[in-house]
Amino acid sequence: MSPNPAPFAAFEWIIAWRYLRARRKEGGISVIAWYALIGVMLGVGTLIVVQAVMIGFREEFTERILGANAHASIYYTAEMDEFGNRDRQVRDYGDLAGRLAEVDGVDRATPLVKGQVMASAGGRAAGVEVYGTRLEDLQQVPLIADPETGWGDLERFDEGIAIGTGVARELGAALGDVVTLISPEGMDTPFGTQPRLNDYEVVFIFGVGRFDIDRTRVYMPFTEAQAYFNREGSADEVEVMLSDPSGVDDLVWPLTEAAGPRGQVWTWKNANGAFLSALDVERRVMFIILSLVVLIAALNIISGLVMLVKNKGRDIGILRTMGLSRASIMRVFFICGASIGVAGTVLGVVLGCLFAANIQEIQALVEWVAGGSVWNPEVRFLTEIPARLRFLDVLAVVVMALGLSFVITIPPARNAARMNPVEALRYE
Repeated sequence: MSPNPAPFAAFEWIIAWRYLRARRKEGGISVIAWYALIGVMLGVGTLIVVQAVMIGFREEFTERILGANAHASIYYTAEMDEFGNRDRQVRDYGDLAGRLAEVDGVDRATPLVKGQVMASAGGRAAGVEVYGTRLEDLQQVPLIADPETGWGDLERFDEGIAIGTGVARELGAALGDVVTLISPEGMDTPFGTQPRLNDYEVVFIFGVGRFDIDRTRVYMPFTEAQAYFNREGSADEVEVMLSDPSGVDDLVWPLTEAAGPRGQVWTWKNANGAFLSALDVERRVMFIILSLVVLIAALNIISGLVMLVKNKGRDIGILRTMGLSRASIMRVFFICGASIGVAGTVLGVVLGCLFAANIQEIQALVEWVAGGSVWNPEVRFLTEIPARLRFLDVLAVVVMALGLSFVITIPPARNAARMNPVEALRYE
């Protein structure tokens, strides 16, 4: 043995391995090591799964928002007309759409008529939100033109209406059925305002996988919506689709300038920013909380090393008298504790990644065993549990787990190195 061996020499690894695999009667810590390893593994795996689900939920939610909604909506503030009524209609929607389309970063701008009505079919009724748009514009909406689930022919859109799967389920409607739309803002008659009732054939049923859209949305041809909602020659707003939706904040002022003095801009971040920010905060908090779980599991390493140092006092004394330095003794016991943390972290990464990658199948299995749904889309908006594994998230978990394992290993290893060989051998 060299008097000044290189750090982490082969003999140090051999001694540490013998201590880890020693039987209980020989003073080993095999049982405690297994407890610590399993605890670290489960903590790391759980943290990876939770991070993947929360990232998946955020990204999936954002994709559904951007895939079925405008990136920005431009509307006019109300002004008084000649009859003293407040008018918010966009009468120059063609010119406004043209000006908005010229803004750098805008892919397209399309007029839209919106209204909330009651839909009725087969003795059932449901409140829905009607979007009046043109066929060529609807075909540019990703999750409508290519939905998660869809039935019918979108090319026949001008002959009827398109409804979400949730609306179809609530009304018991299928392709070819007639749905009655009832609007409280109907026709003025000598007897007062009469609700407007129109019948429309269902020509397309779409499912985007987001409950609040599938359950409430109905698309109607633009000209028909103008007539139905008394918007002849006008629109309610102009929708804008951007080449880079994440940069919508930088385009608010250019869009406002293009819209004119009455123009107001409402972006997708305005509508959903608070919810997305809450998800980010929750993900960070959950990372901290579950890191404490990993810390608690890693504390078992300290317990095991303390017992190991106590039981191996005679061995430490002999090794010191043979010329082994304090640094070598410290590294031996550091290797013992760090090996448990590394093994637990690696197994936890494998377990967490496998769980996250197969979470849909696991969800189906749990629902089959439980005999009911464990994921309520009415509360969480999405129809299934999403999970997205990202390298940086997994790396952060690995760095945290290894850092905790290494740090808590140092104190008992230092205590072993400070042991006086004379005291260790006095009663041997």
